Amino acid sequence: MKAIRVHQFGGPEVMKLEDVPDPKPSAGQVLVRLRAVGVNPVDTYVRSGGYAVNITFPFIPGSDGAGVVEDTGDGVRRFQRGDRVYIFGTTSGIRMVAYAELAVCAEPQVGPLPINVGFAEGAAIGVPYSTAYRALFQKAQAIPGETVFIHGASGGVGIAATQLAVARGIRVIGTAGTERGCELVKQQGADLILDHHAPDYLEKLTAFTDGRGPDVILEMLANVNLAKDLSVIATYGRIVVIGNRGTIEINPRAAMQRDAVIMGMVGLNAPETDVASSHAALTAGLANGSLKPVINQELPLKDAPKAHELVSQPGASGKIVLIP
Repeated sequence: MKAIRVHQFGGPEVMKLEDVPDPKPSAGQVLVRLRAVGVNPVDTYVRSGGYAVNITFPFIPGSDGAGVVEDTGDGVRRFQRGDRVYIFGTTSGIRMVAYAELAVCAEPQVGPLPINVGFAEGAAIGVPYSTAYRALFQKAQAIPGETVFIHGASGGVGIAATQLAVARGIRVIGTAGTERGCELVKQQGADLILDHHAPDYLEKLTAFTDGRGPDVILEMLANVNLAKDLSVIATYGRIVVIGNRGTIEINPRAAMQRDAVIMGMVGLNAPETDVASSHAALTAGLANGSLKPVINQELPLKDAPKAHELVSQPGASGKIVLIP
């Protein structure tokens, strides 16, 4: 099969399209012929050596994809050859082996892909939607009637969080950095859309909530925004840090004054029961149409280096996928 392999840490150029042997499923495993592969920012961290995971070179990046079951190992009960599925991990290790034509997954790493969902959309589910679900419901425990502020709502996780919140009856305030991004967030059903480059966007947020502030903030770039978040969060509010690219100085008194909670999260830390629960909910949302991943670009597998450059740029809007 064709696959993207990395022989050393470095920039996007270290990813090479190569021929590798076809994998075979063992007991409890599912072999999936991938029709689309999701590109996530975390893939770039792993490729560059900036993510704390054990790596054996050469490796194939990626964890998310969608396709058709090619074969199954002994003991697999939920899937059979020809089933449409999406994957959210592989048996080869953390964040590995999806940038390829075939991938072997443990049965719990595979979900059914509803007939109304395309393969490109299926490849956009794994990391973005499970991250958004965990942050919104398993960490912040947001409930209907509350207000969530999604600081960076036009990217993969932000769009997922917006759709999940709207479907649950939670009021959404979302920001983006471009006109296109703001329009995209609006299309997902957000109640208020703000340009986070505008000097008065936090004042508009506060006015929209009648001075109370949002109950929950999902933060995609904490090293820039966390201090701002603490200035607007509601009393007893919860801030979930999803993304961060550096350090920031904050005044803890802002959290004290509001009895606010700051929570960090990494999807890899989620217990298996939480993972199973989140994907059961996501599959239901895909089937009933309340969740619909937004695709920005589809690129051939060989263009993985270009995809990594694009996903690292500011002003993300929608998902980038690779087509084997």
